[in-house]
Parts: sequence; C-alpha cells; structure tokens
Amino acid sequence: MEFKIGKHIIGDSHPTFIVAEMSGNHGGNLETALEIVRAAKRAGADAVKLQTYTADTITINSDKADFRILNGNPWSDYSTLWELYNKAHTPWEWHEKIFAEARRLEIEVFSSPFDSTAVDFLESLGVPAYKIASPEITNIPLLERVAKTGKPVIISTGISELSDLELAIATLKDNGQKDIIILKCTTSYPAPPSESNLLTIPDIISRFGVISGLSDHSMGTAAAIATVALGGRLIEKHFTLDNSEETVDSFFSSGESEFKRMVDDIRFIDQALGKVTYDITPSALPSLRGRSSLYIANTIRAGEIFDSSNVKSVRPSFGLHPKHYKEILGKTAKKDLEIGDRLTWEVIN
Repeated sequence: MEFKIGKHIIGDSHPTFIVAEMSGNHGGNLETALEIVRAAKRAGADAVKLQTYTADTITINSDKADFRILNGNPWSDYSTLWELYNKAHTPWEWHEKIFAEARRLEIEVFSSPFDSTAVDFLESLGVPAYKIASPEITNIPLLERVAKTGKPVIISTGISELSDLELAIATLKDNGQKDIIILKCTTSYPAPPSESNLLTIPDIISRFGVISGLSDHSMGTAAAIATVALGGRLIEKHFTLDNSEETVDSFFSSGESEFKRMVDDIRFIDQALGKVTYDITPSALPSLRGRSSLYIANTIRAGEIFDSSNVKSVRPSFGLHPKHYKEILGKTAKKDLEIGDRLTWEVIN
C-alpha cells in the first residue's frame, strides 16, 4: 500500500515520513513559529504540522468542574481547558504565513483540525493531508468531514480502544477515504516506555491493512527508531527550538539537534532494513576469499594418500569446497604437492 502526501510517497518501499509537530511551542510568537519551520527543515523533517483550533472551537469558556484541569495534570497551571487552549493555539491569521514559509523551504505542511470550520479553513490553504488527534478519534462528524476532502488521513490511537479505532476506520472508508495511516500513540506527557507497546504497530498493519507509525510523546528518540524497525512508515514528534523558552509542550518536545539525530538514525535504518534476501551483497563479494577451502598442509608425493595430516580446511577459498573433505580422504595424489598448494580435482586420482 502506498500513496502520496504532497510530493512524498508513503509506503513500505519508501523512506520513513518524518513529521515535526509544532503544537504550542511557538509560545504565542509568530516569528518563533516561522523559525520552528526553518529549524524543522534543517533537522531533516519531511513535514511540519500545526494544530488548527481556537479555544472556542475546541471547548467552552466555563469554570465548572467538568472544564477544570485537575491537579497532577502537566498543564494544571492553567485552571480551565479554555485558558490552556487560548494560550496554546496557533492563531488562524498566522497559518498563511507559516504555510508560505514551509512551501518556500519545500517542506510539507498540514494540520490537525478539531472541528468542521477548521477543515474548511485548511481546505482554503490547500493542505495535502489531515491529522486526527487521538482525543478526536470518536468525533465522527469530524472524521466524516475530513474523509470527504479526499486527502490522506492520519489518526493517532492515544486514548482509543480497539472498538473506537474500528469505528474510526469504518467511518473514513464509508465516506470514501482509503488512504489511512494509524499511529500508535501513548497520550501521556512524557509517555513512559513501559506503556509504549510498540509491538502493536505490526498488528495494526496486519489487522487493518493500513500504513502505521508512531506519534511519539516519549523522551529521546529510541521509540521512534524502534518503530521504523517494526515496519512503521511515519514518525511524528513534537518539535521545539533548542534555545526555546518554556512553552506549553516544550517539556516533552525534541529540540533541533536531538530531532536531527533521530532523522539521521531513521535514514540509516531505512537503508539498513533493505529487503528479504540471502544473496551475498556486492560490497561483501571481495570477502568471499576469506572463506575456507581445502589446501595441502604437508608435502605429498605422487601416489600417496590424502589424509587428515596433509589436507586441511583453511582460509582462503581457492581450493575445493570443504564439503568434499571426507570424499577426498583415502584417494591418492596424481603429482607431487607442496604445503600451500590448492587441492583441486585435477590433482586427485
């Protein structure tokens, strides 16, 4: 299975698609947002992703208990959901400039919408794909609207059960969308390794017949690299500037230098995974001479018998194959042979 996101082909035989998630790491500053795009490009990301919402499109401005952020939550400094999202959102009037900068740099740019008005807005900007954040996996009207755009859809599984995922995929397909990527995700910040369950990725691929990958909230780069080895073809990781001031998501985001190391390692693995083959590779062919073969280990005269004292299996590989060793024992030499002579059929009676 393969399809395109912008100019990039996503699929098993193609390089891993690596997405830098900006989220709220711009800290409310447009120039920081633009610099994040530039840094993502320098770090080797294939795409930068935004989140398109306002506090009013994602929640209600209420301080009732349902809308208050609980103690112990990483964002408990913000008393309500509205306050958090009002702080973290990417202003819609910035989008055009951010998209223009990404396109100037030839890095893909797309976003996560959280309601139909965001989809309409993103369509006006010509996004090449949509990302459904894991809390929206049960937002069936949003899934229906996104599917009908005809653009590839990426879904995170973070707070979904199997039945939620099955319903989401069925909704997309029922509305004409077949280009689907399912990202394993642990919606915990940062995500503990013990809850990453990366072995779910190959199961997603086989169970649903879709492309899979990881929306990575863990610290470091190991989970992302392991995902590629398990067959994941898309990695999304939160991205911030190395010298960034603290922002709403910076505490679990990768800076440019760490992100670049991850990209370099993934590109190495993309090549190293290769294909299923038992052939000797071109670069290894010169090493064939290092294999063992049968050689004369002691001087032997014509008519004398080959035995374990005068025939050995040693390096290099220019003599007979060692599989003939027992067959040779007991036969006689056609001519005089010296130590280091190759044993060949031509010298054996």
